[in-house]
Amino acid sequence: MADEALFLLLHNEMVAGLYRAAEQGEGENGRCTTKLESMGFRVGQGLIERFTKDTARFKDELDIMKFICKDFWTAVFKKQIDNLRTNHQGIYVLQDNKFRLLTQMSAGKQYLEHAPKYLAFTCGLIRGGLSNLGIKSIVTAEVSSMPACK
Repeated sequence: MADEALFLLLHNEMVAGLYRAAEQGEGENGRCTTKLESMGFRVGQGLIERFTKDTARFKDELDIMKFICKDFWTAVFKKQIDNLRTNHQGIYVLQDNKFRLLTQMSAGKQYLEHAPKYLAFTCGLIRGGLSNLGIKSIVTAEVSSMPACK
């Protein structure tokens, strides 16, 4: 439980620190999102190496996505993805109805525009993990109602 609290605090401080530096003229807001995504990418690469060192090879892309939704997501966020959808042509939609990094923000619409900056690290995390498993990907996040995200 302490690990989870530390991760949430560290993530919130990374986001706040990068955006605070941008407001003080040390960078641009667009660069903050890119920097968070890059940090997540590197962490995702390392975590996937660690989590898959003793597992058998995956048969296909769908097996990799199932691993991401079950094992990887559980290890990082202490719960599985709520929903995985695919069009069987390479597009996957992962849905978390109570995303941990957004649950501490108000459920109202007033913070909806701030949600993407709290998802950039996670997008990088997924992209880094997929990259280490041999899948080139574009990962985007969408929030229509707090604290759910796709």
